[in-house]
Amino acid sequence: KILLEKNANAVVPIASLTKLMTAMVVLDANLDMEERIAIDRSDVDMLKHSSSRVPVGSVISRRDVLLLALMSSDNRAAASLGRTYPGGFPAFKAAVNSKIAALGMSNTVIEEPTGLSPRNRSTAADLVKMAVAAGQYPQIVNLSTTTNDMVSLGSRNVGFHNTNRLVSAKGWDIGLSKTGYTREAGRCLIMRIKSAGKNATLVLLNAQTTSSRVL
Repeated sequence: KILLEKNANAVVPIASLTKLMTAMVVLDANLDMEERIAIDRSDVDMLKHSSSRVPVGSVISRRDVLLLALMSSDNRAAASLGRTYPGGFPAFKAAVNSKIAALGMSNTVIEEPTGLSPRNRSTAADLVKMAVAAGQYPQIVNLSTTTNDMVSLGSRNVGFHNTNRLVSAKGWDIGLSKTGYTREAGRCLIMRIKSAGKNATLVLLNAQTTSSRVL
């Protein structure tokens, strides 16, 4: 049941909401979550030159890489998940296309795992399908709603926080969360919430201010 919609079928860039698809494809492959992944120079964002607190050369478990991608929306983490997918980026992209087709997301194109590319595009209606599917993965639910955590980066432990401050706000029962931002996509948000005993899915695209995602 649709409670409210506006421009639900407009095809627009989706920024880091992409990372929910990345996570699903990685988990579908049943990869070893304890396997150590080395962050490579090729994982550095050369398109938007976004910052990352994960140094090149860091060796992190796949579980923690997934945590950084979902909770803190780290682009190097997401890029490394695509790079280390069995068969590399071509196989990762093929798996993404298969997942898009399986979910019936007919107006969606995802070309890379981070969302930095404005060619990663979808509609609010399609992203509801993605959110509902992602909500069936306990790992995605848990990692995307983690408020904060410490991750070992070589010789030191570094604290990371969720990009959605509502996950730690009183009175919110959030079952899935992912934020996104690029200049082309604006401020984006996917949340699955429970209110009055009922589940609801919210998709917000192309908001002009960060506060729009929490008001």
